[in-house]
This record gives sequence, C-alpha cells and structure tokens, in this order.
Amino acid sequence: MGQSKTRVTPLNRCITEPLPTGGQIEYEDFPCTIDVTGPLLYTLFQERWEETQIGHVVEGSVLELEFTQPPKICIIYDGYLTVVTEAWHLHLCLEEHLGGPLAKTPSELRQQRLIHRASLYRRLNEKGEPRSWGIQFWNGAGEKMMNLFLPNPFLGEDEDLLPEGKPQKSKLSLYNELRDIYVLGIRPIPFENNPLKRPYLSVCRSSRCYPSRKWQPIVEALQEAVKEAGMDLYVMTSGCLEVCKMGPVVFYSGDRTWYTRVNPDVARRIVQEHLVQGQPIKNHLYPQVKEG
Repeated sequence: MGQSKTRVTPLNRCITEPLPTGGQIEYEDFPCTIDVTGPLLYTLFQERWEETQIGHVVEGSVLELEFTQPPKICIIYDGYLTVVTEAWHLHLCLEEHLGGPLAKTPSELRQQRLIHRASLYRRLNEKGEPRSWGIQFWNGAGEKMMNLFLPNPFLGEDEDLLPEGKPQKSKLSLYNELRDIYVLGIRPIPFENNPLKRPYLSVCRSSRCYPSRKWQPIVEALQEAVKEAGMDLYVMTSGCLEVCKMGPVVFYSGDRTWYTRVNPDVARRIVQEHLVQGQPIKNHLYPQVKEG
C-alpha cells in the first residue's frame, strides 16, 4: 500500500437477495485483495475484537464464536490468516496458498481456496428495516466462507432483545466506519502499511521434527540478534512449517524463506546476513537452490 494512507476504490456493486422467510439480504461488495482485507481483518481481530463475532451460517446450522480477549496470534502463513485465541483458532485464505516451500497446491485449488468476493451486508425484514449487520466472504467456487457478525443495536449485552423502539444506535458505529472506508472509499484505510504483511520470524516447535524439540535456544538467538540489529521484527514459534524431519526449522515471512537444521549460530546469521545484508545463507535454505 505504500508509505501513505490510501483509499479503497469503490466497486459500486450492491446485490439484494430475497430470504425464504421474508425480507431480503443486501450485500455491498468491496475489493478482496490483501491490501484491503488485511487492514480490515486486523482492525476487527486486533483492535475491535470486543465488537466482533465469527461464525458460519448455512441452512440448518449456525456457528458463533466470540473473543474474550485479544488473540494470541494474528499472522499470515502461506496465504492463510491464522488467528489463535485461548480456546479456538481460525484460518482464512487471503492470498494464494502455495502449499509450503515446495508449492504443492495445484493452481486450481489455490484459486478455489482464496477469497474471491467480500461484502458488508444487512438483513432486512419484510418492511425493509435492517435487523442484522455483518461481513460475508465467498471462495473461488462461489461457496460462502466464514461470516463476521457486527454489533447489533437491537441486542443487549446478554444477547437479549432490547425493548421495542429503543435500539442502541451507537452500536452501528463500527459498521458505518467500515462501510465508509472499505465500501464507499470516503475515508482512508487507517494504516500506512498493511499490518498483516509485517514480516516475522517463526521457529517450528512441532514434535514431528525431533531436532525441533530444541527450539528454545533458536528463538532466544533470533530475539537477541533482532534486538542487536535494532529491528522491529516479531519472533514467534509455530506448529509444523511443512519441512519435516529437517529441524530445527525457521521461516522468514518477508520473502517466504525456509531454513533447515538451524542452530543458535545460524539463527544469528539469518538476522545479520539475510535480514540486514540481504544475503540468504544458501547451505541452510529449503529447498536448496541449484547453482548454474
């Protein structure tokens, strides 16, 4: 998105669909590129988590999850946004999922998994009055993905219906703010750089790679080297990084680089030589780069 705040170019696409029980649902589409979905989802999950619920709605079943505190993890790995709380986690495909360092995912499946349509929506009753608000995503096969439920002015703190004619209209402020920014484009995206594209270093702690059980010294070496280099870079641990039995494994999200058989000395070199000087450590890369 560059170094200055930018505005979304409106799609100017509003679609209404009748509901089988009466009324209709109104969809206002917005661009679903990572430069739009990244800031939007970061806002909802990291900054406005108390006002956001996550779910999935199909005929016959509804799933609703809420945050009780900010998520422990909110990053993108190989195209998927991963959000982890104390009790549950989610994955949502924001960029092409290549399938790890060997890019095993077929191109057709990459497109099917990716968000291909995104909308703010309102459910309207038979009188045309809005009764619920949220965000809907669709994948490349046109299937509905997860649903984000936004605050409802007709519901109280315990999800009980408020007295007729006494909605808490202030609860619509989040919906209106998102609509101004991402649908209408009349307010700028509130970040100078995409917050979900900030690079990070991740150390595999999966028990599948027996050497990775010694991941703690790797994390400490990376953290010390990052601090010494004066870099604002997040160092974290993760589950399987798809380079099995070659641990300890380190992943750098900035340019999607996997390192294998990392020890503390190699960890420090990753920061000093790769991140600072721009020179990857070739004999620890995965997959190995063939010369000539």
